[in-house]
Amino acid sequence: MRPHRLRVTAFGPFPGTVEVDLDEVSAAGPFLLRGATGAGKTSLLDAVGYALFGRVPGARGLKQLRSDHAAPGVRTSVELWATVGGRAVHVVRTPDQQRPKARGEGTTTDRATVAVRVADDLAALADDHCTARWSGVQEANDELAGLVGMTHEQFVQVVLLPQGDFARFLRARDEDRAEVLRALFDTRRFRAVEQHLREQRDAARLALGEADGAARSAAERVATLADVDEPPTTGLAAWAGELLTAAEDRAAALGAEAGEVG
Repeated sequence: MRPHRLRVTAFGPFPGTVEVDLDEVSAAGPFLLRGATGAGKTSLLDAVGYALFGRVPGARGLKQLRSDHAAPGVRTSVELWATVGGRAVHVVRTPDQQRPKARGEGTTTDRATVAVRVADDLAALADDHCTARWSGVQEANDELAGLVGMTHEQFVQVVLLPQGDFARFLRARDEDRAEVLRALFDTRRFRAVEQHLREQRDAARLALGEADGAARSAAERVATLADVDEPPTTGLAAWAGELLTAAEDRAAALGAEAGEVG
């Protein structure tokens, strides 16, 4: 997943609209988000997670997304342009929030909304040549999670890494870390190879067992015809070699006796 542009309004510490062109700041390579405590660093990361999953990490709830400094009539929103799962995505989300009533006194609640557009690339997205559009909250959440290829919890652990969570990831059970890493690095082809080799191993074991059974049955018939003890449970090839040598020696002795008689 690569974010290209982020726009937030009345979100976190930002009372107005703030836009960050991530393509521009990353043009020279990796970059660092820095600033004083409360400047909004974590809020920008929260905004990316909220746009993709409709949730924010940690103890911060959705009711705390709205800026306390925003004017009453300004609606909180997050807008993200990103490449997700190889497709260009534009997401606009607004959380539940109170606003002044259009008529009379008091406030009313505007429910959370989401609008998602998906296109083959950013150029097609800019021209609104979209391959999919979603506006239902649950549908958008499911589809975006499918494109990202991981759950919100996994995304937080390996992408956002809020304070303390990286250490928690390192201390997690092997199964939990493996699940996150499989999602992050798309290890499906390696699992397919592993499954193929496992099937080949099982088939070889089955064939070996069948061959061993056939060889033992043949050895038991030979033992009966030769009037010797039953073949051993191990070392069947050595037993057969010894039996063959004994038979050859006996045949040679009988041949010699026949020659003397003649």
